[in-house]
Amino acid sequence: MTLTAAQPSTLLLYEPRTEGHHLAWLRLIAEDLCIAGYRLTIAADLRPGTEAKLRDHLGQIHGQVNWLNAYDAQGRRHCGGKAESVAYCLEQSGAEYVFLCTLDEIASSCWRRAAFGLFPPASLHGRMGGIYHRPRFMAASAWSPNRWMKEAGFRRLLRQGWLRQLVFLDEFLARDCQAAYPGTPVFFLPDPCLERFEGDATEARKTLEVPPDRRVFLCYGTGARRKGLHLAVEAFLKLPADSPAFLLCVGRQHFDRQTEAGMKQLAAQGRTRLINRYVSTAEEKMSFAASDLVLLPYVGHFGISAVLSQAMAANRPVIASDEQLLGRLVREHQPGLLFRSGEADSLRQAIQNALAASAEDWSRWRTAARNYAAQHSRAAFQTALRAAMAPASQAP
Repeated sequence: MTLTAAQPSTLLLYEPRTEGHHLAWLRLIAEDLCIAGYRLTIAADLRPGTEAKLRDHLGQIHGQVNWLNAYDAQGRRHCGGKAESVAYCLEQSGAEYVFLCTLDEIASSCWRRAAFGLFPPASLHGRMGGIYHRPRFMAASAWSPNRWMKEAGFRRLLRQGWLRQLVFLDEFLARDCQAAYPGTPVFFLPDPCLERFEGDATEARKTLEVPPDRRVFLCYGTGARRKGLHLAVEAFLKLPADSPAFLLCVGRQHFDRQTEAGMKQLAAQGRTRLINRYVSTAEEKMSFAASDLVLLPYVGHFGISAVLSQAMAANRPVIASDEQLLGRLVREHQPGLLFRSGEADSLRQAIQNALAASAEDWSRWRTAARNYAAQHSRAAFQTALRAAMAPASQAP
């Protein structure tokens, strides 16, 4: 059944978080579903201080959807959070279905409880779906009580038809899940490399106060330790004092003492520029334009990396941790170099290898980045999202 203007499906998007990738994903999903003809309500963080973020990221879409606060008057998620909060927001919105931009918000709790026969609110049965970013238990190699609970509960909910769609950003896990549970609504959604992400490098460096004659290595994103900025700082401190490498660090950080001291040391040597705050979408694009290469020094990172997609869209090579999905993607597509995860010395060596690389090496990495971006385009994202949402366009 194809949606038309005369047959809009009412849908609630549930996204209570605003940090990191959350708002960018919300905008992508909202834009494409509005184009597809859905009437949207978005349950989001409408507490004071977040509206500017929502308006900045959603642009014109902000005025084309209905809004519902995912938080109560006391600043807490309704009904104690988790599935009960989703059910409350769905009832308040009057929508037919709910789609969680980050199913991880409730997944672990739902899986564990369902293992013992404790199910989500009945109103969510067959009416909820979402994007599952980090399903660690599906790729775990060792047995544990936690893994058993999640597997048992997940299997029970999936087979009983609780999920209207389950969307993975990992094509390999999606394929495995489709094989394990044939006939269930499991889909792969490519993390999109957005078009027109490139910019003028000279102007970007001037605006961001980055030296025009250095090799600029970008660390972008929020300061969670798993993002690995501490490794980048340690690696830079181990480079020769006359190294042309320059560290551009962009995004709100939460330094430990050692990393903060290292950043101050690099700054005193004129080897880093820190923009320690929330940045606009325009500043985000300038940060990639100002860089030569993007660092992805994640530690213990299981899922996809939005920064990888941004780097590919900006046609910037990467140096990434050799672990999990991130390492597999860089190894297969070859848009840069890998280093041993968690090892600052290995990262330092990779940085030096990049500095010593030939023009042919850089050209090969950039070509690989362009090819990756073409395979993970916005058009591919739109097609996959609509395919995943198709069951929600039909009445149960």
